[in-house]
Amino acid sequence: MHNDSLTALEGVLVGHYTDARRPTGCTIVLCPKGAVAGVDVRGAAPGTRDTEALSPSNTVQEVQGVLLTGGSAYGLDAAGGVMRWLEERGHGFQVGPAIVPIVPAAVIFDLWIDDFSSGQTNTAKSQRIRPDAQAGYLACEAATSEPVAQGNVGAGTGATLGKLNGPECAMKGGVGSASLCVNGVTVAALVVCNALGDVIDPQTGQLLAGARVSPKSRTLLDIRQAQLNGHGVTPPQAGSNTTIGIVATDAVLTKPQAHRLAQVAHDGLARSIRPVHTPMDGDTLFALGTGTSGQAADMMLLSTLAAEVTAMAVVNAVRAAKDLRFGQGWWPAMG
Repeated sequence: MHNDSLTALEGVLVGHYTDARRPTGCTIVLCPKGAVAGVDVRGAAPGTRDTEALSPSNTVQEVQGVLLTGGSAYGLDAAGGVMRWLEERGHGFQVGPAIVPIVPAAVIFDLWIDDFSSGQTNTAKSQRIRPDAQAGYLACEAATSEPVAQGNVGAGTGATLGKLNGPECAMKGGVGSASLCVNGVTVAALVVCNALGDVIDPQTGQLLAGARVSPKSRTLLDIRQAQLNGHGVTPPQAGSNTTIGIVATDAVLTKPQAHRLAQVAHDGLARSIRPVHTPMDGDTLFALGTGTSGQAADMMLLSTLAAEVTAMAVVNAVRAAKDLRFGQGWWPAMG
């Protein structure tokens, strides 16, 4: 089976946990043998864990997994389950007699779907359903090298986008993945698109999904043009949007090179989401280098590929998404 997703990389596994009770979940990218990692946070309202360990000047050189999760900051609990799964199998950073798996994580905010659709306050019981340690463990149990499932799964289950005309006019986001191989080196990405802005296809300039003109319509407003025309917007609260993801390669990377790869991958978000990196988004991208190809990093080529596959993954997330109906709410997908 042809695989043009993140698991095209040797030694990389992806697992989803999708909660059946409420639109939320988590997605784990496992590299049990270790991968050099970097991170770059561009949004002004991020929710993350263990990102400081990835600084090029800090001691830890490799991670064993990266978690992307719904549930806002509460969802960071799911990383504990990932750590337990890896520890049970002997994967992690050796600290004396102990093994400590290194699992950085980033979150999206998907709690507002309950609030909006049910009209309940934020103390609603269903809003307390969010990924926890057991969810992270189950995502690991489901991890596979098969092509990555995309759309309304894992961390993308409750993802929405295009909220600049109000949350009632948003559309469905989700998980997307893509890969490219050039000169024997593969670069791949996995993205959870929960953006404040609209999504466009950078290859054609076509507006694919985003803010709709009204709650019952599928017609797109085109928020960029609307703002240029003076259309006023009322952004949602800070942190209620975010596009998070991972770009990875089988080239041999140093930590500074992984950090640079995470930085340039954000160019792919800028090409496919508008606006992006806003005060209301927590946009965060991780970079991984598995080194399994044995080839030294050609950073000029890798930078081009990283931006390209990140943009492709955003577009794939939107194309794979399905309509979401929950409570009184309706978030249509582009199809």
